[in-house]
Amino acid sequence: MTARRAILTCLPFAMSPTVSGRALSLSRAAALGVALLSPLAGGPALAQSGTAGVIQPRPPSITIATVERREITASVLVSGNVIARDEVLVVPEVDGLAVQEILAEEGDVVKAGQVLVRLNRAALDVALAQNSAALQRVTATIAQARAQITEAEAVKVQANNALSRAQALRSDGITSADTFDQRLSASRSADARLISVRQSLAIAEAEQASSEAQRREIELRIARSEIKAPRGGLISRRNARQGAIAAMAAPEPLFRIIADGAVELEAEVPEADIPRLAIGRPVDVTLAGSSQPVAGTIRLISPEVDRMTRLGKVRIALPAASARSVGAFARGLIEIDRRMGLTVPVSAVNYRRDLATVQVIEANTVHIRPVRIGLSGQGRIELLDGVREGDIVVARAGTFVREGDIITPVPQAVPAASPAQARAPGVN
Repeated sequence: MTARRAILTCLPFAMSPTVSGRALSLSRAAALGVALLSPLAGGPALAQSGTAGVIQPRPPSITIATVERREITASVLVSGNVIARDEVLVVPEVDGLAVQEILAEEGDVVKAGQVLVRLNRAALDVALAQNSAALQRVTATIAQARAQITEAEAVKVQANNALSRAQALRSDGITSADTFDQRLSASRSADARLISVRQSLAIAEAEQASSEAQRREIELRIARSEIKAPRGGLISRRNARQGAIAAMAAPEPLFRIIADGAVELEAEVPEADIPRLAIGRPVDVTLAGSSQPVAGTIRLISPEVDRMTRLGKVRIALPAASARSVGAFARGLIEIDRRMGLTVPVSAVNYRRDLATVQVIEANTVHIRPVRIGLSGQGRIELLDGVREGDIVVARAGTFVREGDIITPVPQAVPAASPAQARAPGVN
C-alpha cells in the first residue's frame, strides 16, 4: 500500500507535460515514483527486503580494526634542562689584589692545579723582603743573647767560687764581713744577669717565630696570587676581568667549572610514573635544536615530590659531548617495558567507571566484551584478555553503537610506512 500511495502521489507530476513534453504512461509514472525514492534521487540510502515493495535503511558504516600481535613499548616522556652534575666555583683566596693576567676562557678544558688567573703580587713581594730583613735582625739578636748567656754563666761561676772561698775564710776569722758581703752581692748579681740574658734570648726567639709565621703567611698569599683550578673539567663561565680587584666575598666567582665535564638532564616526572622508574635504566634524550637523540642513563631519582605540581625529579646522566649544552632544554623518553602482545588502537578501548571494554564485530553485529589492559604506546594498547588474535573491533569505540547493533564494517586506513620504518622492520 505504501508503494502504491507513492506512485499515485507522483502520478500528476508524471502526467505533466513539463517532465518530458509528453504525457507519461501509468507504468512510467510508477517507475518514476520508485526512482524518486531511490538513493539516486538524493534521498537516504535504502535497501529492499525480500518482500516486494518494502524498503529498509542500510546499516551504518563503522571503521574497524584487527586485533594484532605486536611488540609494544611503554615509555614515559620527561622534560627539563641540562645542568652540571657537580659545579666547581673558583674564587680568590686573597683579598685586595688586582687581576693581572687571565689564562683561561669559557669552553676550555682544564686540569686540576692549572693556573687560571695571576694576581698582582708586587705588594706581597715588598712585604716578603721586609720580613726577610726582620728575620735577619732577630737572628742576630738571638746570637748576641746566646753569647751574653755564655758570658753571664762564666761570671756566675766565678762569683760563686769567690763566695765559697769567702765563706771558708770567714769561718776561720781570716776575712772581714765587708769582703764576705761583696762576694755575696757579686754572686747574686751574676745570677740576676744570667736570668736577664736568658729572658732576652726567649724574647728574641719569640720574635723569630712570629717573623717566620708572618713569612709563611706572605708566602701563602703569594702562592694564592696564582688562582688554580681546584678540579679538572670544562669552564662554563668566566667572570674574571682584567684589572678587577679580587675579593673573596664577591657576588660571582671568577670561574665556573663543570667538574670532569659531567652533565645530566634534570627532568620532571609525574608522580604516578616515578614508581616505574629505576636507576640505570636507559633514556633517549633529545636536546633542543637536535634531531638525533643521545643515550642517557637514570643516575638519581629524587625521593621528594613537589606538593603543588605533583611532579618529582629525576637526573639522567648524559655523554661528555653534551657538556657544551648546559642550560639547554631537552626531552627524554624512558622505556618502561617492552614485550609482544595482542594490541588494538588506543581509541578502540572504551572506559566506563573501572571497566574497560571493546566492541567486537561478529557477523556484522556488535558485541561488547570486557578486557584487561596492559602496556600502551605508539598509539596502541595491549589487551591481556577478552579478545583473540584476528578479532575485529570497532576502531573508535563510543556510544554511537550498542550491543547487538548491525553495522557495515569499513577497514581502517593504514598509513604508508616511511623510508625509515621500512629500513627498520619490527619497530613500532
